[in-house]
Amino acid sequence: MTDSTNPQKTRPMSKLARAWDSDIAYAFRRSPVAIVSLAVAMTLVLAAVFAPLIAPYNPFDPATLNLMNGFTPPSEPNAFTGETFWLGTDDQGRDVFSTILYGLRISLFVGFAAVMLGLTLGVIAGLVSGYYGGWTDTLIMRTADVQLTFPSILVAMLIFGIAKGVTPVEYRDQMAIWVLILAIGLSDWVQFARVVRGATMVEKNKEYVQAARLIGRGSLPIMFRHILPNVLSPVLVIATISLALAIIAEATLSFLGVGAPPTQPSLGTLIRVGQGFLFSGEWWILFFPACTLLALALSVNLLGDWLRDALNPKLR
Repeated sequence: MTDSTNPQKTRPMSKLARAWDSDIAYAFRRSPVAIVSLAVAMTLVLAAVFAPLIAPYNPFDPATLNLMNGFTPPSEPNAFTGETFWLGTDDQGRDVFSTILYGLRISLFVGFAAVMLGLTLGVIAGLVSGYYGGWTDTLIMRTADVQLTFPSILVAMLIFGIAKGVTPVEYRDQMAIWVLILAIGLSDWVQFARVVRGATMVEKNKEYVQAARLIGRGSLPIMFRHILPNVLSPVLVIATISLALAIIAEATLSFLGVGAPPTQPSLGTLIRVGQGFLFSGEWWILFFPACTLLALALSVNLLGDWLRDALNPKLR
């Protein structure tokens, strides 16, 4: 006689097992593009996080630089020192591979921080606008409409210029990264606000919100503890795609010379430096940072596209 109370048969599934059997995990396993994109993105993120351990040189330590190593081609010994560098060196003798890893850290930090700032401001503005309506909704949405009439990169440049102008001269280099985050984040809140506003206007009329009002819940608990968890799916999709756009925006600003300072160069700064040597034969100074930026932005963007489709119930 078999025991129907076998604990192995009645044991509940672990959280990891439930996550593995979820619709999103199933869609991910069946999407080669998503798998490759995640692998590329995670490789670049881990390389940036562990850059001090991976990079053979610290490219921003003047004591380790040797100008005699300047313009060394990839994987070829230098004519003067005999040293070999995997991806070559730039005009100052800095190892290009090491500069890419350290520049990747700046680009990712600025991208993540700017998206979090834009997400926070946009979610709060969208919740307040959609829940209260009236003149509050009109004021927030008209402000968003005005900002949408200008390209985001111009808005970021304007905010960067104003913030840098009010920063004391002696602190500008130290504050440049934070000013860059502020500029990109403030230029990116609108899309979060519009999506959250629309979802909030739908959710606030549902039964669970009405029930929360009947038991005496205040407006803030209803917005942040009841409505917010139900509008996060589109926010996550927008945040993933916005990360790629924020990284590109940072690279664009740095390429134009209004982004990361020379003492903390990002991928955009490295591309700007390499562009000056492209037609003189030192192609690797531009090529490898540009390929890294392309791989990072493309992989994150493809992940965002997959996540949008995976969270869309009409496409399941």
